Amino acid sequence: MSSQDQNPQTMPDEKGFFGPYGGRFVPPPLEPPLEELTAGFLKYRADPEFEAELAREYQHYSGRPTPLYHAERYSEHLGFRVLLKREDLNHLGAHKLNNCLGQALLARRMGKKKIIAETGAGQHGVATAAVAARLGLECDIYMGEEDMRRQSPNVTRIRLMGARVVPATSGDRTLTAAVDEAIGAWVAEAETAYYLLGSVVGPHPYPLMVRHFQSVIGREARAQVLEQFDRLPDLITACAGGGSNAIGLFHEFLGDDSVRMVGVEAAGSGVDTDRHAATLTTGKPAVIHGMNTYCIPDDAVTHEGSHCIAAGLDYPGIGPEHSYLKDSGRVQYEAVTDTEVLAAFATLCRLEGIIPALESSHALAYAEKLKGTLDADSLVIINLSGRGDKDMDEFMLRLAEKDAASAAGVPGHGKGAFC
Repeated sequence: MSSQDQNPQTMPDEKGFFGPYGGRFVPPPLEPPLEELTAGFLKYRADPEFEAELAREYQHYSGRPTPLYHAERYSEHLGFRVLLKREDLNHLGAHKLNNCLGQALLARRMGKKKIIAETGAGQHGVATAAVAARLGLECDIYMGEEDMRRQSPNVTRIRLMGARVVPATSGDRTLTAAVDEAIGAWVAEAETAYYLLGSVVGPHPYPLMVRHFQSVIGREARAQVLEQFDRLPDLITACAGGGSNAIGLFHEFLGDDSVRMVGVEAAGSGVDTDRHAATLTTGKPAVIHGMNTYCIPDDAVTHEGSHCIAAGLDYPGIGPEHSYLKDSGRVQYEAVTDTEVLAAFATLCRLEGIIPALESSHALAYAEKLKGTLDADSLVIINLSGRGDKDMDEFMLRLAEKDAASAAGVPGHGKGAFC
């Protein structure tokens, strides 16, 4: 269990509120399954046998611990020491498996026979399909039609592992629609099915539970940086959509006042446009998907909904604990544009031979903004939350669009814009 789990400042109250954020805003049919889930999680979280089983799965199935890698050439490029927490080397190529293993083991302990989940970038869907196959559980994955187009390799991977991909066709046909439709399916099958939510969002106990399983990232990173450098980092940063990889890294460091933390949101085409997913930068508190948290107002983005190049960050809300941490000032939140993300993506590929996910590249793009502001001895941990194999089609599409715009003489699209 994380040491921070013992700190009341990092714990929600009994109703799931982090300050004014979180809680449980759901229709009556969802109350019983959520109460059952809360009781199950609190019981098994404190069960040494459950924790030991999860630790074995992390080591032998997932391949943890993941390295904390000193990216020397990238550090030279930026002018300070960069340590990459290599969640891209976790089994299946992202941090998502940490949470999925924990929740799937919990589902089995609770006697559930089927897992229902949503996915945006597809990584959560792949991880859910994998743990369902690992444990012999039936599995339905809801995915927006638009995300199915952007992440077709992950759709194939999900199906290869025996899960059913259910297209979400409502609304913006991305992650928001997938969440809505997956929850609806769970209500209809709550007695035998388990809803495996992929981020620190939704009604209580999901934000607390997902944080618990993802905090393995920060526990490892803290121990690794102390072992390698005999001190804590000056700054830690991670991309933030729903916010699970960020809270997974941040949580273990919340009590370390010397460690600055920055969550990086998706500015898309710019926060001054109607095409972005910068929730904490531009949003206001509201109720969404069973929780009270910061949300992007409907009139602040296009009629298709929030937007960014990375499907996994394309969400108009954020985890309630992040909202609390923003208001408290403990964590700073910044936003970077698609163009900045693509440039950072290409730079890491070229300098380190590592292809990062476009989601993770948001944190890399923020690091680029720190050039000249930190001294050479500064230690910065960047959570490399996933690998970029899934993003090759999207990257090539954007590269073709840039080349076409450059050929047409469109300002701002000259050679070298991001590659």
